[in-house]
Amino acid sequence: MAGLELKTLNDHPKINIDPKELARIKSSFSEYRGDHPQIEYFNSQGKLEKRDYMYINMMKLSAELLSGLVFNEQCEINISANKAEGTGTDSLSDAHKFIEHVFEHNDFKKNLMRYLEPTFATGGLTVRPYVNHDNGEIEFSWALADAFYPLRSNSNGISEGVMIFTTTKMKEKKTIYYTLLEFHEWKNDKYIVKNELYKSSNASEIGKETLLSEIYDEMEETAEINGLSRPNFNYLKPAGFNNISPLSPLGLGITDNSKPTLRKINNTYDQFNWEIEMGQRTVFVNDSVLQTMPAENGKPPKQVFDPKVNVYKSMRMSDKEKAIVDVTGDIRTQQYIAAINQSLKTLEMQLQLSVGTFSFDGKSVKTATEIVSENSLTYRTRNNHVNEVEKFIKGLIVSVLELAKFTNLKEGKRLYTGEIPSFEHIGVDFDDGIFTDKEAQLNFYGKAKSLGFIPAVEAIQRVFKVPKEVAEDWVRQMEAEQFAMDPMEIANRSSQSMFGNSE
Repeated sequence: MAGLELKTLNDHPKINIDPKELARIKSSFSEYRGDHPQIEYFNSQGKLEKRDYMYINMMKLSAELLSGLVFNEQCEINISANKAEGTGTDSLSDAHKFIEHVFEHNDFKKNLMRYLEPTFATGGLTVRPYVNHDNGEIEFSWALADAFYPLRSNSNGISEGVMIFTTTKMKEKKTIYYTLLEFHEWKNDKYIVKNELYKSSNASEIGKETLLSEIYDEMEETAEINGLSRPNFNYLKPAGFNNISPLSPLGLGITDNSKPTLRKINNTYDQFNWEIEMGQRTVFVNDSVLQTMPAENGKPPKQVFDPKVNVYKSMRMSDKEKAIVDVTGDIRTQQYIAAINQSLKTLEMQLQLSVGTFSFDGKSVKTATEIVSENSLTYRTRNNHVNEVEKFIKGLIVSVLELAKFTNLKEGKRLYTGEIPSFEHIGVDFDDGIFTDKEAQLNFYGKAKSLGFIPAVEAIQRVFKVPKEVAEDWVRQMEAEQFAMDPMEIANRSSQSMFGNSE
């Protein structure tokens, strides 16, 4: 396909994305950034004026709130040894140790915390692991909703896609825009990654295909990866169905169905601020009052009022009228606050958040105890998103290990030689301490275990969110410790040390 020239992504023969989806994602990013045009209005003299639009970025605030509730750096990830396949005896497998290093090298937890906010705001996030041959490490490439589009999908997810990376370069004092299209496709059982580079002098166009070496010196045009069971990229979308484009596998931002409410909040807030701006005290006075007083000895005439004062406006009045008339209007503060709060309640309902999550006056913010209650709507909504993030993390772990296992470094050795765990061998504990009383959980499951209602292994899994193999290993360690503390065992060991073994 050398020599292709593209105005838009959809001009590429492999790409066919609903233009409405592209427009929706572009609009979401614009609102997330806070891009609002200036307000045009006619002043009292009929002259067209402009002013800045005042707004509350509820898209960002909502996404920031939810991302903080879903994931934090206290999240623990455990991968148990797959003993059925004969891998080691440690409770933490080789896979766990390898992933722990990869995640630490990429500062994964901190980056995921950062990227979750725009994910919830705009609808999607893609992470692709790749091997950096310079340092022999696996590193991550992150792409937001406007930088990844599906090529093929089914009910199980997206199997093929294209990632878009943009960069600029100055040539002869002109800005050149480069767009790298990275295609991920399957050809039978082989996984093919194909790179195409385009350049344009127009930021709104993809441009004409050019050589990769113009920007990326060592990048290969095509790479083949063998032995993968899943795509090398992992796509995360917020929980919920894409009702705007039901046939699209792409996700929706959490506020995509709330755009009218967001506009209403912003318009009310803008009007409120403009009323405050226009509400400063205004006093009409007879023009004779603002006249200057004559001065003696040829000095300049003296002003009657301080020249810094701007509340007085001159108006010609008859002698029968008052010389000073205060026309200042009251600012409708309570009415505007009530209107904004009513719209915030509507937004809470649309986002499936508990009543009182948002408040413009700060009087009805819910306490942490109220939010974490068992019947909290916010908690249930948060759990739906947690399930999506958990599957995303597990998929990324499998992708990293598969890539590492089938990648040879220059020395001829593989990055990873262990087994590839299945999803059930990976445990992700999202640290529900904010929401769940761990002591209450421990008491509940401890009592259930003592009464014989639940096995110890199951109780450990539910409280500590670890895989079954890790829980079984903990039980064995506890039994060994209890045996070592048994009085009869202590006496036997003491006798053996004093008299030796006897028949």
